[in-house]
Amino acid sequence: MCGIVGVLGNHEAAPLLVEALKRLEYRGYDSAGIATLDDAGALDRRRAVGKLVNLSDLLVHEPLQGRAGIGHTRWATHGAPTESNAHPHRAGPVALVHNGIVENFRELRADLASRGYATQTETDTETVALLCQSFMDQGLAPRDAAEQTIARLTGAFALCFLFAGEDDLLIAARKGAPLAIGHGEGEVFVGSDAIALAPMTDKITYLEDGDRAVLTRNSVEIHDAQGQLANRAVRTIQIDTARVEKAGHKHFMAKEIMEQPVVIGQAMTAYLDAAGTAVTLPDTGLNFQDFDRITMVACGTAYYACLTAKYWFEQIAGLPVEVDVASEFRYREPPVTPRTLAIFVSQSGETADTLAALRYMTGKAAKIAAVVNVPESSIGRESDLVLPIHAGAEIGVASTKAFTCQLTVLVLLALKAGRDLGRLDAPTLADRLSDLRALPGLINLALDAQPTIRAVARQLSEARDVLFLGRGAIYPLALEGALKLKEISYIHAEGYASGELKHGPIALVDKVTPVVVLAPRDALFEKTVSNMQEVMARGGKLLLITDAEGAEIAGEGVWQTIVMPDVPAFLAPILYAIPAQLLAYHAAVAKGTDVDQPRNLAKSVTVE
Repeated sequence: MCGIVGVLGNHEAAPLLVEALKRLEYRGYDSAGIATLDDAGALDRRRAVGKLVNLSDLLVHEPLQGRAGIGHTRWATHGAPTESNAHPHRAGPVALVHNGIVENFRELRADLASRGYATQTETDTETVALLCQSFMDQGLAPRDAAEQTIARLTGAFALCFLFAGEDDLLIAARKGAPLAIGHGEGEVFVGSDAIALAPMTDKITYLEDGDRAVLTRNSVEIHDAQGQLANRAVRTIQIDTARVEKAGHKHFMAKEIMEQPVVIGQAMTAYLDAAGTAVTLPDTGLNFQDFDRITMVACGTAYYACLTAKYWFEQIAGLPVEVDVASEFRYREPPVTPRTLAIFVSQSGETADTLAALRYMTGKAAKIAAVVNVPESSIGRESDLVLPIHAGAEIGVASTKAFTCQLTVLVLLALKAGRDLGRLDAPTLADRLSDLRALPGLINLALDAQPTIRAVARQLSEARDVLFLGRGAIYPLALEGALKLKEISYIHAEGYASGELKHGPIALVDKVTPVVVLAPRDALFEKTVSNMQEVMARGGKLLLITDAEGAEIAGEGVWQTIVMPDVPAFLAPILYAIPAQLLAYHAAVAKGTDVDQPRNLAKSVTVE
């Protein structure tokens, strides 16, 4: 969601702030701004609605001077996307940037108003700045005023304060939303994401929940939630800067779709032994004999990865699996048996709903595992076992390579479970892993169908509504295909289990509504053909995605067919994600929407 950056540097801060914010654009935002202190300690700011280029243009005509500053990209939670609601917010000598939601802002606003501190925006963040100003008006020093302010806040937040006249001071705080400190030579940086800080430093300290940090160019002082001095590790990070460039592609999403053969190969290599015949995990203590059930929790696309994995764990390993949407999980207070393995799946590892669900399960489940793209994330750090997906930085808001890497790690887990529980013998496991190692090559073949998919997608882009159908482990892919299409093309789309068509959705079938059927030639294919006949009998426009044999069996009456390579049935969900992604991508391009940063969406959702 929102992006934070702060700089106490030896060079002009404004260009550094803008460049760092560019690296946070992938999170999704609707306005941006920066504030700096000039050499005399005077505080000033510039803000602009819309894309970051609008702020850059403004700074050309109205530059900001100074070597200390803060910046922000905002994803609206309180108040419309306007310049007055954009960050940084300022009250007297205080400027600050904020991610998250201050839940008690109305109470604080009422108290401040009774003391003559009037608000000028619709945001919860301005209340924080006014509260800090009120403490300074009582004579408190900036550090003490910030401390008193933070103590009054409830909710989830990451904050970075800048004070007039204090060009060697930043104060940062984290509760719920992520925040990191970057260490340089006589410089210090703050960022909501290590990617933002990568051009400036590779030395990073991740703040823990409840931490407050007082920063100068030559010192970092961190206190924990209890006010005790905290010794947080300084990590050397390695971010492949090529992964955050488009590398000749028109969009990050296009690049990330094309990267999938490589990153899936990297993911599986990380979990296979040298011979490629056994699954190895970072923690050899994970034995599925210790569990009698699995609970999987996630949001959005990651939730659909969990739904797919449910089929794998139950069919391959015989383990019952419960899958929950994170935002609902903890509120229904589910009972947890002592032999439950809890698996939390999140691309960023900072998803607020998923993190809250994880904390609910802490102390209840036998073990908590995190399937994440960022091992150092909050979800990663608070889990017993971290299982990185090795997708690399994913910039496009609509997840593509992270989704297929999540599926790859989850199918490897299911195969290990099958072996641990005696459902797969060593030769069978080796055969399954051999099939998996061939998957990157099959994905390359699927990508070769892009010209056909592009042509079909242009026609699909003219639809107002689209239905996606799938059976078995492909059913979650129908849900994911519909989600991708509506995320980036804004076409209304719904996914259904094929057998559910006659229980209601068939009422939507007509001559203008495309029905996309994801149907590899598997044990359920004949049943899917029957559902296809139901669509065609009503004049429906049927788009079939299948293999060569499936296309031949389907026969006449199909509006369009996209042919995929043959693939073992248990790996079809990963392969068939490719045409679903490409359909959405090319439909969005045909419509001219913002593919990488679709409206109203954010990459990392750090508020409930």
